Amino acid sequence: MVVVLDVFGEPIGQGWVQIGELGVAWVLSALIGFERELKQKAAGVRTYTVVGFGAALFMLVSKYGFTDVLEPGKVILDPSRVAAQIVSGLGFIGGGIIFVKRGSVRGLTTAASIWLTAAIGAAAGAGLMVLAVLGTAGYFVTIIGLRPAARGLRRRFGSVLPTVAVQYLDGRGLLRDILSVVTDAGFLVADVTTTRHRNDDRQADTGTDEAPSVRVHVQLDGTGDLPALITSLAGIDGVLAVSSLDDEDEAI
Repeated sequence: MVVVLDVFGEPIGQGWVQIGELGVAWVLSALIGFERELKQKAAGVRTYTVVGFGAALFMLVSKYGFTDVLEPGKVILDPSRVAAQIVSGLGFIGGGIIFVKRGSVRGLTTAASIWLTAAIGAAAGAGLMVLAVLGTAGYFVTIIGLRPAARGLRRRFGSVLPTVAVQYLDGRGLLRDILSVVTDAGFLVADVTTTRHRNDDRQADTGTDEAPSVRVHVQLDGTGDLPALITSLAGIDGVLAVSSLDDEDEAI
């Protein structure tokens, strides 16, 4: 068996080319991480950099880490197996980020972006630099460019304004607090409709004489951050559930 050595006298796969591939993965992953850090998301620059850098390292190990045991006709290397495991292995990170709080789903975009960062790191580790750079560019176009474009289309073609539905306990004067949070977030209140619920099912299950709840629909106008608004509303004491009826974005 012949072992091919690189410039460092080690098995091939530890040369300047591989060091450059790791460097590209580190830089591209850090760029995505800085964007999330600036938006004060739960996963920031360190998380994204480590994910992309680690994925690139896994790919390099898969490509070159077993050259010393290869034997024609006996031991065959399949580098694609590690790439497949990277895709499925990132699921535990995404599962730890996505969660439900008071009826609202959080973390979908963050989990998807971490998944994409791993793919970018894997592409860089595989030597597919053009695809890694295009994947990074596609991320920024999607995250930064599509949302304002969607808002512009809604305004241009007269689409329905976004509406936030908030369910809260009655008798605590929370409607004033809810509207105050909405305006502080940079929105104008275009319309407000309320519906009272007696929570009979809740009382039957808990055996308590709980106050009825109110469900209010607040139609919004303006350029505020809708996911951040949902998070702020969910943090009000006495609020039972918050959801957006017209926007699929989330806060993390």
